[in-house]
Amino acid sequence: MDTHPASRSSLRRVFYGYWIVAFTFLCLTICIGCGSFVYSLFVKPLQEAMDWSRGQIMVGFTIFFLLMGVASPFVGRMVDAFGARRVVPLGALVMGLGFVLLSTVDHLPLFYVGYMLVGSGAAGIGVVPCSALVSNWFKKKRGLAIGLMSSGIGAGGVVMAPVAGYLLDAVGWRGTYLALAVIVWVAIIPLALLVVSTRPEDIGLNPDGAAEHPAELSAKRRGKGAGIPLKVAMGTAAFWLISVSFFASNFSSMGGLQSQGPNLIDLGFPASTAALALGIIGFGSGVGKFIFGWLCDRMPPKWACVIGLSIQVCGVLVVLGVTRDSSMATIWCYALLMGFGSGSWLPTVSLLTSGSFGLKHYGSVFGVINLLLNIGTATGPLAGGMVFDATGTYRWAFILFAALYAVALPSVALVRRPRATTHS
Repeated sequence: MDTHPASRSSLRRVFYGYWIVAFTFLCLTICIGCGSFVYSLFVKPLQEAMDWSRGQIMVGFTIFFLLMGVASPFVGRMVDAFGARRVVPLGALVMGLGFVLLSTVDHLPLFYVGYMLVGSGAAGIGVVPCSALVSNWFKKKRGLAIGLMSSGIGAGGVVMAPVAGYLLDAVGWRGTYLALAVIVWVAIIPLALLVVSTRPEDIGLNPDGAAEHPAELSAKRRGKGAGIPLKVAMGTAAFWLISVSFFASNFSSMGGLQSQGPNLIDLGFPASTAALALGIIGFGSGVGKFIFGWLCDRMPPKWACVIGLSIQVCGVLVVLGVTRDSSMATIWCYALLMGFGSGSWLPTVSLLTSGSFGLKHYGSVFGVINLLLNIGTATGPLAGGMVFDATGTYRWAFILFAALYAVALPSVALVRRPRATTHS
């Protein structure tokens, strides 16, 4: 059980769950902003400095998401057992050490080791502990709270892409990696130790700030929710339909995100346009996560997910029509569609997981789902880089991404809640 200083009481005029949401928003801004959104901005500098191919460089991105996924089940179990307050600072420490290593690399294998550390650490401050925290603190308003938290991912693009672009021009790629390490450490570790409490009952509160009879609160502390254990969950159709859908959709959305920067530059647009498109995608993603979280309180999460995936398909169709003569309005249209549509993934997968399997084992179950969807997230950009190396164009990569949405849409639409469970 987490324990915290009594000085917290002065903050309780605002339900403390919203401070948890604010902290998790920051965690995802830093985690995804530093680890994912800025990655494509390093492609050209690394290619020029190290003479590595784009495919070789994108392996680092694949390693980042694979290690973040591989570490997620372990992180989920640790959060279930010990609470997020002990997990998040350790994750930030490891992620920062990875960036320090990246600032010193001279050889490709060491570059990959750096992203192994960055990915492993990111799992400790990423979607598994953050969504577990927020899900514990909210029940009736869980969708809205998850949406607010998830908006931190989009903020990562809005904030970190311009910051990294400025730093790359000012201090080079080595200095930028070192700056990212400092940002992770300073922004996350002190606040994690001061702010985080895994469950509201740990500090005498209830989900949503609701009043509750002392006997009911005592029972909740003893039971700490209900749900399906991981081993049983993995035997259900819902688990695998969720996993397949988000594997395919994350393969396509992240593959498109990481391919669009180099694609625009290859078409003759300046690097500033590519960075602006990243920022617009981040903005759209942030707005989308809030809206789709809100929708999940008002409709079944799977149908909110279907809407989000359909918007992403429209975005891919727009980008397939982009040429060197395309207007900025076309690029803005693509970026907003992809950003807003991709904003659906975290609110919907989190609400699908808690709604299907409950909260007691949420960290463990979502940790494994996150591993599987992260395999898609990791391999999409790698596939984009390899298709470019083989064909000299990203067009066929975007066609592949569009085809995989045809797998994701029916998979999530078929999800049904398992019968033999009660939920928190």
